[in-house]
Amino acid sequence: MAHKKAAGSTQNGRDSNPRYLGVKVSNGQSIKTGQIILRQIGRDTLAGKNVSVGKDHTLFASKDGVVEFKTARKTNFDRSITRRGIVNVKLA
Repeated sequence: MAHKKAAGSTQNGRDSNPRYLGVKVSNGQSIKTGQIILRQIGRDTLAGKNVSVGKDHTLFASKDGVVEFKTARKTNFDRSITRRGIVNVKLA
């Protein structure tokens, strides 16, 4: 019994769909409720005022307004301090 398949088979040929990650709305742009602001893996950027988080860490607007990106100093559980990005939606 052969341990390899006959000619014509390949072990390659698999590919996954793209994830389309990244910023979808720039700083200062207007946005409507439910529109996606940022798609990310993990919580690299945090949700601020009028921004909600989806189950895949997607940030989306919970109110109509203007998008604002900021950075802030955050204290971790081990008391080290890091700078994290925060997204806010200012009401128009």
